[in-house]
Amino acid sequence: MGLFSNQFANVVEWEEYRDDVLFWKWTNKEIKKDSKLIIKPGQDAIFLYNGAIEGVFTESGSYTIDSQIIPFLSTLKGFKFGFNSGLRAEVVFINTKEFTCNWGTSSPIRLEAPGLPGGLPVRSNGKFSFKIHDYDTLIEKVAGIKQMFTVDEVRDRIKGILDGLLMKWITKVGQDVFNLMANAFDIAKGIKEDLDMELIGLGLTITDFRISEFTYPENITKRADEAAEYTMLGDMNRFQQVSMVDAMTGNGGKTSTNATDMAGAMIGMQMGMMMANQMANNMQNNMSAATPSGGAAKFCPNCGTPANGARFCSNCGTKLG
Repeated sequence: MGLFSNQFANVVEWEEYRDDVLFWKWTNKEIKKDSKLIIKPGQDAIFLYNGAIEGVFTESGSYTIDSQIIPFLSTLKGFKFGFNSGLRAEVVFINTKEFTCNWGTSSPIRLEAPGLPGGLPVRSNGKFSFKIHDYDTLIEKVAGIKQMFTVDEVRDRIKGILDGLLMKWITKVGQDVFNLMANAFDIAKGIKEDLDMELIGLGLTITDFRISEFTYPENITKRADEAAEYTMLGDMNRFQQVSMVDAMTGNGGKTSTNATDMAGAMIGMQMGMMMANQMANNMQNNMSAATPSGGAAKFCPNCGTPANGARFCSNCGTKLG
């Protein structure tokens, strides 16, 4: 059976149900006196007459139009008809489920970062959930002009504003652009509130918004890993020299004037230094805690080299007590 069948209907139901549709409007047919209304689990049915809501049915089951539906509607809003001929009305079937969709940035978001005039390009992805919240607003703003409303339409609407909201809340929350996941909860919370304000005008509400990850360009991530490795080996000066040479030379030793490559190396180096310094600080704290109070250090607190009773580290020269 298609979306529209004969002029008169014996059954009023959601034909060709799809789970990616928020609502479907039964219309353009007259309801016969002995017709039945069928509401399936996960559905609500809204009776409309002259564009106004006359009644909302939330219990699944089969109802006889003449003996059950019409008397019920008449007690609600004076829905009274001589039922000698067909009753022309509209029924909007609502999908009551919560919809969950994946999202991702349509293009890299460029965040202000030291050493990178064009900004640090960052991508992000995650999931969001939403559902129909306000039937009156939905009927007024959407169902009055559409036969059905799909998940893709909602996703496209959100996609159009999401990159801007990410930029807004990353900037607003602030903190470290090289470790955005540390602030992902606060960023997601702000975006959820803004998206909810956007969709409430359609009768929808955002029930959840999550950020799964932030990703950086591959060359910057690679530089960060290299920087962390060299830093932990205690040879940061050498790495800086190597990085600058790598950034300025390429393609078989020819000089490169690609500012993006050089800036990427600098950003990667900064990220790696931050990660490595944090690890080194943790190591130093652990070693300091292991040193007996008032006694000689067993290991260098700076590089971890065994002290062997010496007053200065044999590797880095740090004073040992």
